[in-house]
Amino acid sequence: MEGRAAAPGAGTVVNALATGRGAAFALDLETTATVRLDPDADGVSGTIAGAPDGDTTLIERCVERVVDRYGADEGGTVETDSEVPTAAGLKSSSAAANATVVATLSALGLEVANDPDADVTKTEACRVGVRAARDAGVTVTGAFDDASASMLGGVTVTDNREDDLLASGDPFAEHALVWTPLERAYSADADVGACERVAPMAELATELALNGDYARAMTVNGLAFSAALGFPSDPAVEAMADCAGVSLSGTGPSVVAVGDRDALAAVRERWAARDGETRLTRTRETGARVL
Repeated sequence: MEGRAAAPGAGTVVNALATGRGAAFALDLETTATVRLDPDADGVSGTIAGAPDGDTTLIERCVERVVDRYGADEGGTVETDSEVPTAAGLKSSSAAANATVVATLSALGLEVANDPDADVTKTEACRVGVRAARDAGVTVTGAFDDASASMLGGVTVTDNREDDLLASGDPFAEHALVWTPLERAYSADADVGACERVAPMAELATELALNGDYARAMTVNGLAFSAALGFPSDPAVEAMADCAGVSLSGTGPSVVAVGDRDALAAVRERWAARDGETRLTRTRETGARVL
């Protein structure tokens, strides 16, 4: 019983830490998961390619939750391999959870799709991964915004307090530029109190997002949360004249800009002078998929 799946990382439109409502969009950076189930195996063991000492609690818990709900007490193994950097604000946990959930469902012979007649809808599969992320302690809000963007593709707006999807399916086909500094920041360590103090700006960004003005919502969000979380706003300011929108992604430290590819190339030259990695990619309209 084997399944393989992939899910993309994501960038932030609105951080949900301030109000519980958030928005995110899929990026063309993927995590793959391979799950092997065995009715005779005792428990689930996980490995992360390239990180022999990496914490596998999340991916193991994803397999366990899927089996508990849809399987018959199978154990087995799960391995992930990712081009999404960890602890960088690019939703590596959501991508790993979604890829693992979909791979496990595939190993069980279940279809996962946006079709309500599928064995498991993508939205419900996403919620399984979100619950596993809460179990593993890798998220403060449950990150349903990040997870839904990764699972469904495109841009989503959510209420993370209820795991409720407020908007999805709008086109958001843009080129994207990502700058990831050398430092790392873990979502579970974020200063929630500081984020709550910028709630008025988060509410404004959410309203912009619900009206489909995702790029401006990003910029409002990025300036507010950079200040709240103690990250410099200089990278965003350097990008503003040449992009449609720019934001601190998640709780940082990555900054993501979207817009015209040629204009973003000019931003890339400025960001390349900074320590860290700069990459030009795209937003993505497709989400998690079986391989």
